[in-house]
Amino acid sequence: MAAIHVKLFTLFSFLALLFTSSHGQLSTNFYATTCPNLTTIVRGAMTQALSSDSRIAASFLRLFFHDCFVNGCDASILLDDTATFTGEKNAGPNAGTARGYEVVDTIKSQVEASCSGVVSCADILALATRDGVVLVTRWTVPLGRRDARTASQSAANSQLPSPSSTLAQLITSFSNKGFSAAEMTVLSGSHTIGQAGCASFRNRIYNQANIDPAFATTRRANCPSTSGSGDRNLAPLDVQTPTRFENAYFQNLVAQRGLLNSDQVLFNNGSQDALVRTYSQNNARFLADFAAAMVKMGNLSPASGTVTEIRRNCRRTN
Repeated sequence: MAAIHVKLFTLFSFLALLFTSSHGQLSTNFYATTCPNLTTIVRGAMTQALSSDSRIAASFLRLFFHDCFVNGCDASILLDDTATFTGEKNAGPNAGTARGYEVVDTIKSQVEASCSGVVSCADILALATRDGVVLVTRWTVPLGRRDARTASQSAANSQLPSPSSTLAQLITSFSNKGFSAAEMTVLSGSHTIGQAGCASFRNRIYNQANIDPAFATTRRANCPSTSGSGDRNLAPLDVQTPTRFENAYFQNLVAQRGLLNSDQVLFNNGSQDALVRTYSQNNARFLADFAAAMVKMGNLSPASGTVTEIRRNCRRTN
């Protein structure tokens, strides 16, 4: 009987470690002893991914933002839908546009081969996002996140900003997550890389006045005015240097060449005009402020008491 009690105690202790509530204290050396090769593995996989897909850095920035903005950085966006589970992948802001899941799978399998059951998918996503833009700017990634066992499609639909957002809506959306208007503006600078589909900018290029006419004409060539026609035709968010991470995005806004309405509202006789102009002229300031804001983004945690785990497969709970 005593042996049974010991085994039960050991089992319950293991389960308590496996399914803990929310995140503990994040640390830059969280895996120093349990998975010392983690950063090398992630960086190598991202380098390989970038060599075959120049869009992957932007895709990971978007994945990370869409994950953290909905109930904290818990890798809930990576969970697949099943017959009994509805995740966030098919929420309006993610369906058909969020990408990079296969790269996460590759990194996770390599990490599992090196240190099984130790590193969370949420931490892998955080590191991979940083490494996607590491050639230009770098920030220290505190680690120790855990993975959600649930997801919320409704929260993804309601909490993620829309490409048609007004400045007031953007400020409120980010303020609800603890970010200032200035932090919202610098994080919008992630649009210095990546692309967007025609449906997300059609209204801007055909109906708005605060747009450079030549820029609008260029974009119309690959984006028909009729809704439903060419909706997924892509255009670069940064018309100058679409695969280089720097401050050209803000230069575009000053020149009224913001692709999305939610881009151009940052420079449209509003409260963020001065900061946009500063970033357009000072790349070093932009990169430093962006790095600080990304660390803050990565600290968004699930609500206290949320049951979490370390997933072995990022697409499903254990």
